[in-house]
Amino acid sequence: MKLSELKKPEGSTFTGKRKGRGTGSGNGTTAGRGMNGQKSRSGVGLRLGFEGGQMPLYRRIPKRGFTNHWRTDYVAVNVEALNVFEDGTVVTPEMMMEKGLAKAVTGGIKILGEGELSKKLTVQAQKFSNSAIDKIVAAGGKAEVV
Repeated sequence: MKLSELKKPEGSTFTGKRKGRGTGSGNGTTAGRGMNGQKSRSGVGLRLGFEGGQMPLYRRIPKRGFTNHWRTDYVAVNVEALNVFEDGTVVTPEMMMEKGLAKAVTGGIKILGEGELSKKLTVQAQKFSNSAIDKIVAAGGKAEVV
């Protein structure tokens, strides 16, 4: 094969429609824009959500509530899930993520008091519930706020 013998694969090139070139072309007179109306004019440009002057949907629907953008989201981890760790371990938020107890921590981890703790652990987290602190201390461990 030589450079002079190279050809494009069949169907790879497409000649575009030549609009407004006479009625015989099938795309003459109105050039595929239909008859009359706003969209048939040049320079139409309708914004997103425009409904022809009717009150648009995004303005008809009632707006409710408030979103606090400065809220901190905590990932909840129950005390019984900490039984995965061995006795005497200092449990950090990073270790909890490694074990799969907490995923994608953005605001921090809060330890909740669901279940029983059977191991003596030093637990480090951003927040603790009162019942969680009681159960960790009762098992002989410590609850440290990071």
